[in-house]
Amino acid sequence: MTHHDQTKAQNRRNGKVALICVGIFAGMVGMAYAAVPLYDLFCRVTGYGGTTQRADAGSQTILDREIIVRFDANTSSGLPWEFEAETRTVRVKLGQMAEVFYKAENLSGHQTVGTSTFNVTPAEMGGYFNKIDCFCFTEQPLVAGESVDMPVLFFIDPAMDEDDRLDKVKEVTLSYTFFPVKEKQSDETASVVTDEGTQRGAKL
Repeated sequence: MTHHDQTKAQNRRNGKVALICVGIFAGMVGMAYAAVPLYDLFCRVTGYGGTTQRADAGSQTILDREIIVRFDANTSSGLPWEFEAETRTVRVKLGQMAEVFYKAENLSGHQTVGTSTFNVTPAEMGGYFNKIDCFCFTEQPLVAGESVDMPVLFFIDPAMDEDDRLDKVKEVTLSYTFFPVKEKQSDETASVVTDEGTQRGAKL
């Protein structure tokens, strides 16, 4: 085999290896995207990473053991809001229902939209912190200078008392962080505006 033929064969092998690598990379990316909702579901079911639970009704059991719940509020630098917990701490019994409010105010001169994420610490409490009503993952629009009170209705599962890991836990922190949401004008709205502008132009 000549040197030229060897070079061509080597190039073909390199090309195959490159294609295989690209295929593996694409497959890994696809698996990663597919894993996102599964990971989110896993967190919600298990409370992993401090993800709280969602409940439709309160607990039928209330224990004497009490937990102090602290409320934390954070705002991303890209959102011109003042966001705070109206109640900083509450003391609740396991299984006891409690309601607190967070307040958000738009400090800018135009409408902005925010959405929040949340978690609890210590993270092991995620599986026992149940929210019946909250504003998490909901887009909240605020016009210039507008403020809004947002409720959080929750209870701590009495089953926490049976978890040996949490025997010494006396406090838990519920933390929210608001991020900006970019508003997008829908095609329908844009069409209406265009049609109205055309009609006005025709009348003029």
